Amino acid sequence: MGAKYIYLQKFLAFFSFIIFVFFYTQANAYVIPGPHLLKLMIEKLSIGQSLLISQKLLLYNVGPEKNIIELKETLKYNFPEKFRSDIQSESENAKRIYVFSLGATLTVIDNKIVSNTETRFDCYKDVFLYRSRMLLQSRLSLLGVDTSVSSLGRFQDKIAYVIGAEYPDESVPQIWLDKNTFQPVRWIIIDKDNKNNRDVLEIRYGDWKQAHKTWYPMHIEFYHNDVLVREIYADKIKVNPSFSDELFDIEHLKSLYLDLSSVEQDKDDSHDIQKTIKEFRKLYE
Repeated sequence: MGAKYIYLQKFLAFFSFIIFVFFYTQANAYVIPGPHLLKLMIEKLSIGQSLLISQKLLLYNVGPEKNIIELKETLKYNFPEKFRSDIQSESENAKRIYVFSLGATLTVIDNKIVSNTETRFDCYKDVFLYRSRMLLQSRLSLLGVDTSVSSLGRFQDKIAYVIGAEYPDESVPQIWLDKNTFQPVRWIIIDKDNKNNRDVLEIRYGDWKQAHKTWYPMHIEFYHNDVLVREIYADKIKVNPSFSDELFDIEHLKSLYLDLSSVEQDKDDSHDIQKTIKEFRKLYE
């Protein structure tokens, strides 16, 4: 009886030691630093000099009727820091041009310059646009992601790297990469200026496809405070097309389109212009 008791004590002690070692190892497991994770992500995506994307943009819960708006969108990536989106709204007979070039932005609606700022919904492109780890790291830092922090987390039953937070903390801006492919799977953007209300935009990247060694997500979802508000379905990808520099030249575009502030002074057509722009802004923003 005594021998069995001693044996049981040794077994339990050994078993407890194994459990301790396991959890200690898990808790202190080495996690790749955020900057190196970004470098691996860029390398794995293998994006070339330029991209042309044709896609369908679905907007949900727009207006009192809670209907779905479907828009056709064309994206032009001219790496490393130039991007253009062209959207045509058939119902409103209006066109939206959004250009991001070397840190500057310009939005044109109905041939009128309406803004030189971007929305959070436009930021989804950033994980593809910057082909330099330093440029991407700087961009993410501007958007609140602390790239010096990294951890391991679980999302949709898969292990992922979390850049910007200690899992499971989702109260700060962060970006998630698949542990095996280093492809982005989610990006949490938080409006810290809105202190009175929770204002979180989550972007999810999925259905990754390869075209000429370049990886790109064919499906992107946008959740505002956990509610699906829009989706993107890419259908055509062209790698390394040739683009004219003028398409991304903001100063050139300013010379082509009227500034809304100057148009507003012409009261004869101001009402119609404002109505068109207001309706299209309501659709997209």
